[in-house]
Amino acid sequence: MKITLLLTSLLFILISSCSGDELPIPKPSTYLNINLPEHSYIPFDSECPYTFDISKIYSVNNVSYGEEKTCHKDIDLGPLHGTMHFSYITMEKPLSEYVNFSIDKVDEHKIKANAIEDELIIRKKDKVYGTFFELQGDVASPFQFYLTDSTNRFVSGVVYMNARPNYDSIKPSLDYLKVDIKRFLNTFKWK
Repeated sequence: MKITLLLTSLLFILISSCSGDELPIPKPSTYLNINLPEHSYIPFDSECPYTFDISKIYSVNNVSYGEEKTCHKDIDLGPLHGTMHFSYITMEKPLSEYVNFSIDKVDEHKIKANAIEDELIIRKKDKVYGTFFELQGDVASPFQFYLTDSTNRFVSGVVYMNARPNYDSIKPSLDYLKVDIKRFLNTFKWK
C-alpha cells in the first residue's frame, strides 16, 4: 500500500512538472545573410585581345610567369570571397583539343555534383562561341566556361570560392555571382 501511494505521488509530481506553458520549438533552418550591392558594371579593357564588363565590386589582377606578362587574369570576387581564374590561349592545336580539355575539367567534378547544367553561347556577330557550366552541389568549382572565336583564340574561366563547398550555405552568393558571370559572358568581345 505504501509503495502504491509512493508511486502514485511520484507519478503525480512528474506529470504536474511537465504541464508548463512553454513547449520546446526547434530553430528553423537559416542562411547566411549577405548584404551585397545592386549589380553595377564597368567595362574592362587592357592590352589583351578581349574586352568585357565586370562588376564594380570585383578586381581584375594580372597573372604573370616571372618577368613574362600574360593575358591570364585572376578576378578577385571581393565580398563573395572567391576567385575566377581566367586563361587566354592563342590556339596552336585543333579547337577540339581545347574544348575537350575544358569539358574534362568539368567532368572531374561529377563525383560531387548533384547536377551539371550547360548553356551554349553563340554570338555570331561578335564571333564568340562557347559553353557555360553550372555545377550544383558540394563542388570545388561551381562555375566554369570557355569561349572561342573558333579559329585562333580560346579563353576559359573557373570559379573557386574561398569556403568549404557547402552548396546550401553559399547558394545566395552563387546566385548573385551567376548574374555577374552571365553579364561577363554576354559582353565578352574579341579585339
